[in-house]
Order: sequence, then structure tokens, then C-alpha cells
Amino acid sequence: MDRETFCRQSKVLVVAGKGGVGKTTVAAALARMAADVGLDVLVVALDSSGALPALLGAEGGLAYEEQTLYTAPAEGARGHGSIRARVITPDDALLEYLIDHGLKRVAKRLVSTGVLDVVATAIPGIREILVLGKVKQIERGGAADLVVLDAPATGHAVRFLTSASGLMDAARGGPLRSQAADVVEMLHDPKRCQVMLVTLPEETPVNELIETAYRFEDEVGVLLTPVVVNACYDPIEGIGADVGEVAARAGVELGADELTALSCAAAFRRGRQLLQEEQLQRLVAGLPLPEMKLPYVFKAEIGPEDVGPLAEALGRAIDGLPETTREREAG
Repeated sequence: MDRETFCRQSKVLVVAGKGGVGKTTVAAALARMAADVGLDVLVVALDSSGALPALLGAEGGLAYEEQTLYTAPAEGARGHGSIRARVITPDDALLEYLIDHGLKRVAKRLVSTGVLDVVATAIPGIREILVLGKVKQIERGGAADLVVLDAPATGHAVRFLTSASGLMDAARGGPLRSQAADVVEMLHDPKRCQVMLVTLPEETPVNELIETAYRFEDEVGVLLTPVVVNACYDPIEGIGADVGEVAARAGVELGADELTALSCAAAFRRGRQLLQEEQLQRLVAGLPLPEMKLPYVFKAEIGPEDVGPLAEALGRAIDGLPETTREREAG
């Protein structure tokens, strides 16, 4: 399977992970990688205040109306795809729904007076259904080759994706139950929707990812893609060697302070590599899914200029997936 085939396995890819693991960064990199192999990508955010607008280079943030943020260059790219992005909130989705059903005159008043808050209290899950129903409408309408949904952090993401099943159990009939049933149908069809989980090679994120993965499969019934392990340190050969001896062999004279600093840095990096390998082994033992590793970005804040290199790293990880895994995901 090549990168384009991977991106075309499902119409909607939900990117989820514990807060702080780089979930939104991975969503942006995934969108960029898909666009660079020729796909028309629509990125959906659930609010306009997160990191996604900045990562995609959206000056002034995202809005409910789509905006084109990236077009793959004609030279040096695998394809000529593009990235569009938008925000979908429950209020906006409800407003559009009411207008589409002939209630334009009262729609804005209903939303502005907080009716949705009252309804949400009486009908748990209604906010999630409004958003997922809009995503389902986009998917069915063929508005993009791939929809990348930047989901809430994992604790909320499970509730976000199980809301439709809960509403189906609570509602006996009517348009609300029909909408929930349509969403459940989309989530259960791997050709329409899959979930990409993101973690760090650290104990707590790995623990939470393993637990979340089984909850998604058991409670949501959605197919999981290979896991993305973000911020991995590249292994350095000889990191455990004596710094003084290495410097002497290279003919470099180092002072005592320099030797101490370099020795501390090497010890830190060696510790990080050992910790990373330990957690990756735990992930392999606890979850029968392959991993796609992304490199650590040595910056205080990741910006749009970093998305391209991360997209290429994600593409290389997809290139390296074993053939049996690709066949499983395609099936």
C-alpha cells in the first residue's frame, strides 16, 4: 500500500489522543501528507481556539465557512491536492439544520437565547450528534476525498463517539433517532470512518492509549488505524561512550566544564532512549496494532513550517507498514 491508498481507506479519519501528546499536530501532518499525494482534504476542528488554525497557517483562525489553506505545488509533489478547513460547533450545526428545514426566521433567535443548552441538559449527547451528523452529511455528500476530524482529548472523545449509540437507546423514533442511527452506521463502516490514536513514548500516555483503544473498539465499534507514536528520539549509536575518550580520539580538547556538560547531555539522551524503548515494548505487548513513529521536534512551539517535515515522516512510516497490516486495514 502506498500513501494515497492508505489515505483513501476511509472517508473520515478521526484523530484522537490524550491531551498534550500532539494529537492536533498529527492531524495537521496527516492532512498535509494526504494533500501532497493528490487528495482534496477537509480538516474539521471542534473549536477555533486550539492550535490547529496556527498549524495550518490560518490567519485569524477558522470559521464555520470553509477556507482553503494549502495547495500542493505543481513541482516536486506527488499530487496536486489541497487542504480546506472549517470549524463545526453544535450551535452552528443546529442553526444550519433549522435553516435547511424552513425555520430561518426563528433559527438565530433560538440559538442566541441558549435553547441548545436547555435541550442538551434534557437530552444528553445532543451536542455531539449535531456535530457528528454534520460530519456524516459532509462524508455522504462527497465534499472531500478525506475528512480529518481533530477530536477532543481521549476522555471526551469516547463520549463524543458513543453519544449516537446512547441516543439510539434513549429515543424510540423520530428525526433524532434517525440521525443517531446514521452516525452509528458511519462509525461502524471502516470504509467510511476510522480512528487514528496518538500517543507519546511515555508511561501515562501509553497506559491511556491502550485503555482507550479497547474502549473505542468495544463501545464505539470503530476500526483503529495503526497507532501514531509522536515525539520519538532517533537512536544515536555510541551514546554510552565516554565523552573524554571520544574527544581524544577525534583530536578535540575539551575543558572540564565542557566534558561535564556533554556527559550530562549524553546521559540524558541515553535515558530517554531507554525509556522510549521500554514504553514502545509495553505498547506492543498491550495493543496488537502496528506503530507509526514521528520524530521529536526540538522546538519550544511547533509551527506551520514544521508540518511539512512531519507529514513526510508520517508518509515514510506508512511506507514501512508490513503488508499483512495493510491488508487488514483495507479489509
